[in-house]
Amino acid sequence: MKFVFTDKKVNLPRKVHAYAEKKVGKLDRYFKADAEAAIVFSVEKDRNNVELTIRSAGTIIRVSESTSDMFATIDAAVASVERQLRKNKARLEKRLRQDAFVRSVDEDEVSSFVPDTDEEEEFRIVRTKKFPIRPMTVEEAILQMNLVDHTFFAFRDADADGTFAVVYKRNDGGYGLIVDEP
Repeated sequence: MKFVFTDKKVNLPRKVHAYAEKKVGKLDRYFKADAEAAIVFSVEKDRNNVELTIRSAGTIIRVSESTSDMFATIDAAVASVERQLRKNKARLEKRLRQDAFVRSVDEDEVSSFVPDTDEEEEFRIVRTKKFPIRPMTVEEAILQMNLVDHTFFAFRDADADGTFAVVYKRNDGGYGLIVDEP
């Protein structure tokens, strides 16, 4: 697994990166050889934040955790990834390494944060909406999204020849744009 570390507004000692590499490296057994882990460390208001993003074979898993201790935050992030993998085990088996869920690790190495359940939650559509997706500019789409008080809005981008796009409200107060790749 390839690691990319980013420290935002904080200078961490090398041992924190080494600890994260060791802990996140244990997830390598789930992924194929091309896996990449991007780990972003930050500190805000006495809270240690870790955002962990793992990319492998077209699958992206992202978790964000926050505690008062950076090492505990790393443990919690790894546990969250393991929980997501176990929760979606059946859906992910084709994308992950063939023997990803075979127990080959000593019991004392397994994270204590993760409950060992094999329950899989079923995706359930509870409501379907139909509406015409009109061509409009990004600014018009943001205005429409704010008018209907949603966190995202799908539209056809008039500035990009009617390509499907989605604008969304980010946690930091800004806006994001998702566009269809040509």
